[in-house]
Amino acid sequence: MTDVLRRGRASLAFAFLVQGVAFALLVTRIPAIQDRYGVSDALLPAFLAAVPVLAGIGSVATERLVKAVPPSRVLRWSQPVVLLALLGVGAGEHMAGLAVALAVFGLAVGALDASMNMLGVSLQRAYGRSIMLSFHAAYSLGGIAGASLAWVGAHGQLALWVSYLPVVLVLMPAALIGSRWYVDQEQREGRGEDRRQGHVSGPAAEGSGPAAEGEDRTGPVAFRLLLPLCLVMTVAYIGDSTVSNWSAKYLQDVLGSSEQMATVPYNVYMVTTLVGRTVGDFGVRRFGAVAVVRAGALVAAAGFAVVAGAPGEWVGMLGFTLLGLGLCVLVPQTFAAAGRLFPGASDAAVARLNVFNYVGFLIGSPLVGVLGDVWSYRGAMLVPMVLVLVALVYARSFAPAPDRYGGGHERPHTADVGRGSHGL
Repeated sequence: MTDVLRRGRASLAFAFLVQGVAFALLVTRIPAIQDRYGVSDALLPAFLAAVPVLAGIGSVATERLVKAVPPSRVLRWSQPVVLLALLGVGAGEHMAGLAVALAVFGLAVGALDASMNMLGVSLQRAYGRSIMLSFHAAYSLGGIAGASLAWVGAHGQLALWVSYLPVVLVLMPAALIGSRWYVDQEQREGRGEDRRQGHVSGPAAEGSGPAAEGEDRTGPVAFRLLLPLCLVMTVAYIGDSTVSNWSAKYLQDVLGSSEQMATVPYNVYMVTTLVGRTVGDFGVRRFGAVAVVRAGALVAAAGFAVVAGAPGEWVGMLGFTLLGLGLCVLVPQTFAAAGRLFPGASDAAVARLNVFNYVGFLIGSPLVGVLGDVWSYRGAMLVPMVLVLVALVYARSFAPAPDRYGGGHERPHTADVGRGSHGL
């Protein structure tokens, strides 16, 4: 099973990377998409809002779908759909075609995000130690690659479909081949029927999540217990969408940078996100998830404060650097905490939590835009600064329950004890 888990981890990391490439290629070429289809400034927000709304629907549908089919199958077929929808966005000619392509993209992204994180939570439980951040690091790496490819396409004034087609032709078959090694929970434990009924028996269920007195974490997901994590997920994505949607405009219009320099903050943010997630799992193993989440929230708040008060573009860049280092740990640890909170119903918990990914994305961009118009963009940056501190209030929700292995850190999975899980 050691080789199975290794292959499963590598193939899932590649799926995260492919999704990072696809999403970056979409969001970084929004001006070009707007020009191609003649979408007005007034209509553009409706198109952009439709994607996260439909992604939320896709995530909810995935919660029901995985009761009948394994998450690996959902991921295997939703990823090609996302890539084909991206190509459809680039190749269409009429606004109706854009609407259909974005609708398919949104629904498929919801299923993709939910199923990817379901598999990630399950694999982390198998490893018995924090590895969730490494998957999201692969996503950040994909985002950097996608943003770089988008820059090449924009610099060369290539048609959208010309930019997208080679990426789809390379990544789609590679993703399908890699999907052969996904590892589902029932494959790993040999208890598929128990998983579908929302129960995990045997060692995997023992001490694998924080259990409040009198609460049964192997039954249906209780939303009131999941709510603190939903709030953290929301504010994390409000912060993330603020950077992805407003960093270029902020640097150019508020801090007076050139148009070329204004494209840099998002790449800086993605690079520091990659760095933070690459080392973040080691921090969780050494200091525990609670300390890492608290530190991330404080660093992110400091980043927003620096951006809001920056006298020029270089100090603004420093602020976006801090934002990448701070925000990067919150989302992966929130998914991991949901898996620990409901060890016998982690698929349902992850699917419901994933909806708040899109809630945050849906709120963040218009929130900053409205505040920037009626107040100032500097003042608007203070709002996500305050909101991200919600993670400090609910940091204890990320703590594993004390058990015989010692509280505060990931416990070794019983199946790996005695055969060197540290070598995985």
